[in-house]
Amino acid sequence: MTAFRIRDAARLLGVSDDTVRRWIDQGALRATKDDTGRKVVDGGELAAFSRAQADAAPDLLGVGSSARNKFVGLVTRVVSDPVMSQVEMQCGQHRVVSLMSTEAVQELGLEPGSVGVAVVKATTVIIETPGGSS
Repeated sequence: MTAFRIRDAARLLGVSDDTVRRWIDQGALRATKDDTGRKVVDGGELAAFSRAQADAAPDLLGVGSSARNKFVGLVTRVVSDPVMSQVEMQCGQHRVVSLMSTEAVQELGLEPGSVGVAVVKATTVIIETPGGSS
């Protein structure tokens, strides 16, 4: 199983190294030591912790949905013409871009600084691995 150093675990979770150390000190995240004596987090442990953190994300929609990919975030940019708009959101460390009608943007009150939920329902999701082979 893959083990991640504190720095790498923090990068994957989108938090600071100190936050990961604090979670370890509080017992929320378990760490061991590698052969060099550095603290590492087991990949399976990190995945379970990450999933638990995601499950705790607020449900701002308040409606049932079959979509499982929901990203709460902050609207950072809106570019509109009379018919269509491009809305950019920052959802944690991820940038999400949506194209929609300008009428929808106005009805939803989307503007930089507003909070939204990006809901993604896709039949194709491609997963890549660093340095992996196909």
